[in-house]
Amino acid sequence: MNAQVKVLERIGYNAGLSYQPNDEPYRWLSLPRWYLWEGGFLLTARAQGVVPAHAHHAIQIVIALDGCVAIAGSDGEWREARAIVVRPDAVHSFDCNGAFGVMMFVDPESSDGGWLSTSLRQDITVVPDTRLDPMVPELRTFAEQPEETPDIAALVRRCIHGLRPGLAPTRRLDSRVTTVLDAIRASDDLRMSLDQAADKACLSPTRFAHLFKDQVGLPFSRYMLWRKLTRAMVAVASEGTIAAAAHAADFADAAHLTRTFYQMVGMAPSALMRGDFIEIPSPFNTLPADVAGPRFPRPTE
Repeated sequence: MNAQVKVLERIGYNAGLSYQPNDEPYRWLSLPRWYLWEGGFLLTARAQGVVPAHAHHAIQIVIALDGCVAIAGSDGEWREARAIVVRPDAVHSFDCNGAFGVMMFVDPESSDGGWLSTSLRQDITVVPDTRLDPMVPELRTFAEQPEETPDIAALVRRCIHGLRPGLAPTRRLDSRVTTVLDAIRASDDLRMSLDQAADKACLSPTRFAHLFKDQVGLPFSRYMLWRKLTRAMVAVASEGTIAAAAHAADFADAAHLTRTFYQMVGMAPSALMRGDFIEIPSPFNTLPADVAGPRFPRPTE
């Protein structure tokens, strides 16, 4: 195992073992700003309260710019830290603890996300100060004066590279799986069936299902549900209602979207109805990035 991988592994998950949350419901203490792309987001805000146990397919990065946040894994043990990284599909609860900070959801199938994921040896990793301190000044400037950061996608990539320095390798997923993943990302229709995906991969449905789960880490149907959810996050900004966002992301109805949000994000989609929304190109596109997309202001009340 190389030294870069060991940097995050040896830090472990051993800080703040005596912390106990007050179980206060989750609420915003400042106007959140959401920078959304299909497959992930960057959020800046101050918040208070506990997000109950949930699991999602993104790599979750949380960096407190003042104070600390707190997190518990499947063991229920709470820890405080300045910054944490949650491995994809790991069950966790989260306490914002009144901190002002930055949160990122990163697609683990992207080249940068997959590269970071290989360094995570535990479900929850505490980021060491030696990695965190060089990143905080730029993130603080961005959070307080976002207009001073013209290339937000580049900022996201720098954060990931700051957590694990070095050159990102090329994607190592099986080419048959990447063919399907690329087709899903390129399509406006998220109703691709297992049979259709298997046909694109030139495999039987049974063989493809096994290969996909082995490569991606969760069943094909669960992955498609996650893609719908990330599309719904973007749709909340442009559509303005939960029902319209559910329709745009191919959910059966608003209730189905709400249930999925609770399961995968730990809160209702209405939490996204407050704040400023800016849709940006994926930070991990191989094509040149376009300029930032439209802004979708939300009422402050």
